[in-house]
Amino acid sequence: MDSAIFKAYDIRGIYPDQIDDEGAWKIGSATAQFLRSLLTGYERGQANMQSLCVGRDMRTHSPAVAKALIKGMNSTGANVIDIGMIDTPQMYFAINHLGTCGGVQVTASHNPAKYNGFKISGLQAKPVGADTGLKDIQHIAMAMPHTKGKATGSLEKRDLTGEYKNHVLKFLRPSKVKLKIAIDASNGMAGKIVPAVFGNLPVEIIPINFKHDGTFKHEPNPLVEENLAEVKEAVVENGCHFGLCFDGDADRLMMVDEKGRTVTCDLMTALIAPYFLEKDLKSTIVYDLRSSWVVAEEIIKHGGTPRRERVGHSYMKKAMRDSHAVFGGELSGHFYYRDNYCADSGMITLVHILNIVAQAKRPISKLIKPLRRYHASGEMNFEVEDKQTRIKELARQYGEGQVDYLDGVTVSFKDWWFNCRPSNTEPFLRLNVEAKTEGLLAERLGEIEAQLGVPVLH
Repeated sequence: MDSAIFKAYDIRGIYPDQIDDEGAWKIGSATAQFLRSLLTGYERGQANMQSLCVGRDMRTHSPAVAKALIKGMNSTGANVIDIGMIDTPQMYFAINHLGTCGGVQVTASHNPAKYNGFKISGLQAKPVGADTGLKDIQHIAMAMPHTKGKATGSLEKRDLTGEYKNHVLKFLRPSKVKLKIAIDASNGMAGKIVPAVFGNLPVEIIPINFKHDGTFKHEPNPLVEENLAEVKEAVVENGCHFGLCFDGDADRLMMVDEKGRTVTCDLMTALIAPYFLEKDLKSTIVYDLRSSWVVAEEIIKHGGTPRRERVGHSYMKKAMRDSHAVFGGELSGHFYYRDNYCADSGMITLVHILNIVAQAKRPISKLIKPLRRYHASGEMNFEVEDKQTRIKELARQYGEGQVDYLDGVTVSFKDWWFNCRPSNTEPFLRLNVEAKTEGLLAERLGEIEAQLGVPVLH
């Protein structure tokens, strides 16, 4: 088993070169040992609390990987509830709905078909990352000399489709407005879940890439602009109200308006925030620090409290819980909800967008237009050997601005700002720049690029 598969937020690698069935067994055993060790005496006595949920995506090797993972869990005496082929947000629902001590989704998210991996969650679906137990799981798994052990735990198979559908649709508001939308499932789990949840609603769905056999027509990453080409074309050709493109495990999405124009996820956060603040005035809304100034401005304008947070779902979910936030949005396409266990959900996001468009009775482009008041570079990657030294140099060069180190370095001036942060998974510095004018953006971006080098196409 290759130690490089253990990332900051999950486990991910090429199958079977880096992740094989033996490695999956060890990771299953290590995960069960770790999660069950965290239980209090009272929790150990609760029904299902000694159990773990396991789900998987549609990759061709996911059934074998999940089977080995489950055997490893069973070898520790842990009981397993296998909930089948699901989207990752359904795992968060299952852990809370069934009251287990945690769960594992077998998935490689937006990575190519040859990859697989594991997203691990603990009690109440709290994420298990490098800072919250993944290093302990790695240590246990890497130290195992073999994969021998009698399966003393039980295995139960459950289909939670009905319960999950009810959970998602409880957020849908009644409306007489019939909407038409295009959805690109990226040959991922949205191809199964969207019909199962939304199939009987008065919403016309134009399906794109709903086949989910483990192959991808385009990379299942909606943050890459060229991957939105099909949904943009379908929206315009079919006169849709909007379009969405999901990633492989359907926990992230990107939106395009009725004209086929991309709506960045920070603008989505700014669009959705007032909708929540109508009922929860003065509530906190969390957003990641790469987001446009417009996000905090819209939250304050509508009576909310903005909370700026570092990048990453584990940080966002913790901030949601700590501040009792009603909603949170991340530039990567994750959207978080207090009433969904402070977890992210692509399907619940779809429901809320349907509510907003039906209520507004105006096209998305007109709702978004007043939010497009700044000019942003989008996230750019630079391959840099000594990342921390470059960050310190940028902080020194632009020291006249307001400097903070919440995640990398952010420097703000009255008419522009930038954030430069190290990648947790790759040898890159990631740069975001925003300015009040297009000319100023080009000028400042040019200055910083001169120090960081040529952007990497990624």
